Formats: sequence, structure tokens, C-alpha cells
Amino acid sequence: MSRAGNSSHEVEVKIRISEIAAIRARLRRHGFRVAKRRVFEVNDVFDTPGAVLRLNKQLLRVRQAGPLTTLTFKDKPLTAKHKTREEIELTLSDAKAFGDILERLGYQVNFRYEKFRTEFTRPADAGTILLDETPIGNFIELEGTPEWIDATARLLGFHEGDYINSSYASLYFADCASRGVVPSHMVFHGQSAKLKLST
Repeated sequence: MSRAGNSSHEVEVKIRISEIAAIRARLRRHGFRVAKRRVFEVNDVFDTPGAVLRLNKQLLRVRQAGPLTTLTFKDKPLTAKHKTREEIELTLSDAKAFGDILERLGYQVNFRYEKFRTEFTRPADAGTILLDETPIGNFIELEGTPEWIDATARLLGFHEGDYINSSYASLYFADCASRGVVPSHMVFHGQSAKLKLST
């Protein structure tokens, strides 16, 4: 591990989008610019064999995004119009070794999800817009204060009825159920779905 943990309270909503080019153009028109370029992410969610964390609505995740690997713990969310939850993150220098430690402690990867993510910000703004391309469709995540989220959603032409507070795992399982498909991992077709973390 290369740095100490950073604890905060995350406030966010997801919004499903249909056209990536259209939302990118809309973001540019309103002054948002790319803060972090498009990167491929592999997210491994760890849990006990009895799924204790999932039952408690907690999350323990190792995310690999390009050269950066991050460990994240998210506590039980407080869900109203916006989803709010405590989030603790730290950067890992050796993802495989940490995954091995978790496995020795009785944890295992029970869900993997992949996506391409691009981060947008605007000067002097207190929030961030994340554009996520996933195997079940495309979404933007608005992260910031509740007031910023609502104002930015309206600016982009969305309303509260468009807000999604579900996790990507929940959205994936709902998508599988709607298509009559047995769920596995939310990975792109042709991508490796191995459960071992790469170095």
C-alpha cells in the first residue's frame, strides 16, 4: 500500500444515457472538460462465502484503472433522492499480494465488473461528472453536493425521474433477469473474466 486511507462521504446519482457523442457535446457546450482521460477499469468485489458484506449493503472493492490500483470500502448507503455513503480509499502498490491476503482471511471475489470511464470537471465547480461505458449500457455519474447534482442534472437536460441510485451489480442482475440470462460477471464480450487479480 502506498498511501494512507482517505475517508469521505460520497454523494452521487447515476443517469442512463443513450448517445455518448451527444452527452460529450453537451458537456463541452456547458464548459466541462476532460480531467482524466478514458481508461479501462476492472473492479473486483470481495466478500465472505456467506456474502456478509452484501447483506449489510457494504462494499469491499479492488479497482484497477490503467496503472492505478485502489482499494475501496463503502459503508451502508443512505438512499433518498441521492445516494450517500461513507467511502474509504487507499492506493495499493501490489494488487495481487493484497488479493492474496484477503483470500487468506476468508474473502473471495464474488463479482467482477468492467467499464471504460472518463472524468469531466468544470473550473470552480464542486462536483465531478463520470462517463461510464459498461456492458449493460452507458451512464453518467454526478458526484458532488446534493445542490450541485440537482443543478447540473437540470443544466444537462435531466430531471429527478432520471436518477438511479442502484449499484452496477444491482443494475447488472436486473438486466440479466430482464433478458432471462444467468448472471455471472459484468464483463465485456471477449474480455477475460478470470477471478485472479493481475499484477
